[in-house]
Amino acid sequence: MSDQLPTTTEFAAPTKGQPDLLIIAGEHSGDEHAALMVADMRKQQPDLKVACLGGEELQAVGAQLLYDLTAVSIVGFVEVVRHYSFFKDLFDRTLNWIEKYRPKHVCFVDYPGFNLRLAAQLCERGLSKKGGGDMGLSYYIGPQVWAWKAKRRFKMAELIDQLGVIFPFEVECFADTSLKTEFVGHPFVREDYEQPFQYDAAAPILLLPGSRSAAVGRIFPLLLDGFVQARKQNAHLKARVVYPSAKILQLLKATLADYADLQDSIEFIRNTQKSVSASAVLMSSGTMSLAVAMSGIPGAIAYRLNPLSYWLGKILVKIEYIGISNLLLKRPLNPEYLQAAATPKALAAEILRSVQPEDAENAKRGADELHALLQTDSGLTAADWLLATMNDEDS
Repeated sequence: MSDQLPTTTEFAAPTKGQPDLLIIAGEHSGDEHAALMVADMRKQQPDLKVACLGGEELQAVGAQLLYDLTAVSIVGFVEVVRHYSFFKDLFDRTLNWIEKYRPKHVCFVDYPGFNLRLAAQLCERGLSKKGGGDMGLSYYIGPQVWAWKAKRRFKMAELIDQLGVIFPFEVECFADTSLKTEFVGHPFVREDYEQPFQYDAAAPILLLPGSRSAAVGRIFPLLLDGFVQARKQNAHLKARVVYPSAKILQLLKATLADYADLQDSIEFIRNTQKSVSASAVLMSSGTMSLAVAMSGIPGAIAYRLNPLSYWLGKILVKIEYIGISNLLLKRPLNPEYLQAAATPKALAAEILRSVQPEDAENAKRGADELHALLQTDSGLTAADWLLATMNDEDS
């Protein structure tokens, strides 16, 4: 992402009167997951009035998009501090809109730095139920308290009415609080979920640099350098790059322009195209890394942060892996190469290893385990979970 973020403007008034629900999702993955939930909710209650700070996916299922938060998503302490004034203005505009138009219920989706501060202000201003008001607050896909800032689970219990989590082990993480926490299943194991990837031994290599501009700017050259090295040993290799937006595509193409020998070897595919096939993958550590693992595609994770952000993360974050599939399985299904370890030589070796048949067999076993882990026994969905509370509030 460049240092210049888009300016914020006053958000539009609700188009259909007081919203039944406001959703705040600041990441591409949160936008996608929330959109699936809203689509299910509107099937049950077609007249449901939904507004959002999110992205294109939520807008596509009928939510009024007040501001595209996915277009300004960044990660890292240093990056947030650098753009403090922008996010302060965005925060104030969001809070003022909520106070003016009073949605009946607010559902936060991931994005804890922004969302938990907003929940605290709604409580302080007496708008939320736990602040003495009548506005219900739910949280879908909660903060990763199992990785860092574990104590904020107690603050969440003071602010939030209910939490819906997508990993089964997260319920236990909140067991020592008063916060009602339910496992609502992971969106990737829904019966109607169209897997975005599929394994094909004859397909190109998949390169997934992520969805945030700043991260893509750091990670995509790493993936390309590894691919270049792999092609020196196998000149027939080709690659596909999946991207989330026109803005990211522009950045990807600008980066590729420095790799003259790769111009005819790289295909760009928008992430709206389902079932992109691949024989192996080099990827960032985001949500799509789990989708890839659940599709049985072998490969590795490469990731770089601003050095100061990484140093702070090493101090504050206490987890063995950064890839969620590795965390869930408690083993490195996808080997991880972080910071200086993400060398072209190491990543090329992972590409060449991953295209071997035995690695595909291991990836398939990992995919089966992940699917089993992320199913709910009760059949509860995120839409059921949220609608039940909202309907109770109206009765």
